[in-house]
Amino acid sequence: MSKSSTLQSHKALYIGGLDAAVKEPTLRAAFLPFGPIQHIDIPMDYAAGTHKGFAFLEFVDSDDANEAIYNMDGAELFGKSLTVNVAQADKMRLGGNKALWSTDEYHREQADAKEEGDKMMEGGKEGLKDKATGELLG
Repeated sequence: MSKSSTLQSHKALYIGGLDAAVKEPTLRAAFLPFGPIQHIDIPMDYAAGTHKGFAFLEFVDSDDANEAIYNMDGAELFGKSLTVNVAQADKMRLGGNKALWSTDEYHREQADAKEEGDKMMEGGKEGLKDKATGELLG
């Protein structure tokens, strides 16, 4: 089953508000009472060396996921309040697995922004306007 269809089946949960001390075994132990867990993903912030403060957890059965939401949304884990809801496929996709800068649209927007900036710089201060009032600066 693909990641997209799994998320749409309401078996995958978003769990936000995780303390930095929370690890996969702790998360598994906190959610296991609601049913068998198929998969846990805790995205890492490799620059900081910790996780990003949220996780995705997939139950085998959607009823178990609903029970976990009912019982764990707003619950405390390591002193922090959890946000637990159904993971949204659209929020996870954000354009698929393609890098933002690999699209033609991105490059067109960047080129247009650069041209606009260059034109304003050529015009000197006389070309700069206050966005709020529309008055010329300088």
